[in-house]
Amino acid sequence: MVEVPYGKKHALSTVRPGTALAAGVAASAVLTGLIWLLGQRLHGIALLPDQGASWYYWKLPEPTVWTRLSAWAGYAAHQIAFWWMIYYAQTRVRRHAAGLHPINVVALAVNTGFVALHTLQTHLFYDGLAQDVSIYSSQGSVVLLLVVVLLMENRRRGLFLGRPAPLGREIVDFARRYHGYLFSWAGVYTFWYHPAEATSGHLIGFFYMFLLLLQGSLFLTRAHTNRWWTLTLELTVVVHGTLVAVMTSGPDGMWPMFLFGFLGVFVITQMHGLGLSRAARLLLAAGYAGSLMVVYALRGDLLGGAGETIRIPAIEYALAGVLALLLWAGLRVARLIRGAPRP
Repeated sequence: MVEVPYGKKHALSTVRPGTALAAGVAASAVLTGLIWLLGQRLHGIALLPDQGASWYYWKLPEPTVWTRLSAWAGYAAHQIAFWWMIYYAQTRVRRHAAGLHPINVVALAVNTGFVALHTLQTHLFYDGLAQDVSIYSSQGSVVLLLVVVLLMENRRRGLFLGRPAPLGREIVDFARRYHGYLFSWAGVYTFWYHPAEATSGHLIGFFYMFLLLLQGSLFLTRAHTNRWWTLTLELTVVVHGTLVAVMTSGPDGMWPMFLFGFLGVFVITQMHGLGLSRAARLLLAAGYAGSLMVVYALRGDLLGGAGETIRIPAIEYALAGVLALLLWAGLRVARLIRGAPRP
């Protein structure tokens, strides 16, 4: 790669953050549209009958060495390339800019290229990583991403109603420094887990993954840390989870659990980092509670609904606590091995 004199101003540094984000979101929509358009060719592929919630339907009945190799090799190349770009940015660039660094353009191009490659791989071999790993690994990777964000943002917005959890600075700093590697894994792994199918659920998920890849490609820019943009990424899971639940189980299914569960995290934690007035936050909380009661009253299960909607927040906050404890233990062991004094 050609070395860039980062000490000097380059033309890309003048790109406005809003312009970069708008162009990236538009490109994500175009890529999703192309998957939808090309996906019409996949309708004739024979698949096994659905076997329940833990069964991933979109995989070949008889995979071959080549179908497996094409998916895993493509995923590995994409993952290694993304990790290398993050490492390069952290060790060679190291400074934030209002616009784009050249490495950001490289990252955007590389991720777009691998999106095209996976789409081609689907049409030639079909299978994604789902043939060999559990569906819960794909779902869990995104949940882990959301939990790490809770830890990273603890000092800025708190964890419970604006109050920070008692997390050591070392834990938060570690999560902030190395989160890019985890987040890029979550996006890349989940993207290659699925074939480039054109069902509504796939398309919504792909659009979300493209937004995460876009965010990952904008490291060390102001766009990457824009609080409204990062909140949008956190809240997109509300739309994705709710719509997929409606598509799979119908209007009488469990979609309120996803809608009010993820929105519960917004009310408890996420809205407190936006600089909103106390009155605005109270209004949002009241709107949330009122909507929840109306929906579950219409479903005839007001008491049961209240219990259902705490599942997702309970899981996220419990995982945040477990992860913080694991990071604390790991950092403490690392200090003991190095013989460094405790800060």
